[in-house]
Amino acid sequence: MEHYASIGGIQAQGPNATWVIRSHKVEYFLPAYVGEEIEIRTWVENIKRVRSLRKYEFVRKSDGKTLVKGETDWVFVDVKSGRPLAIPQVVAGVFGNLINEQ
Repeated sequence: MEHYASIGGIQAQGPNATWVIRSHKVEYFLPAYVGEEIEIRTWVENIKRVRSLRKYEFVRKSDGKTLVKGETDWVFVDVKSGRPLAIPQVVAGVFGNLINEQ
């Protein structure tokens, strides 16, 4: 949420729309230990008509090993009705070069 707000997402979406989570997937590969530095990487995998897939990974800085991979499928909705809304270009545009379109 803080990242989305910092790139202008909340302002772009306005007060009548928001994102809700449709699903989460998290895979754990290795443990992390107290005192380790962990880098968290996140990117938008795609933006479709009403949904967007955001992926992330946690990497241990000392050896570059991936500890966790995950993804969240988000749906853009009308605040009052809860119904899906088409994602406006102004909202999609706040992600800029974070989108990894394939």
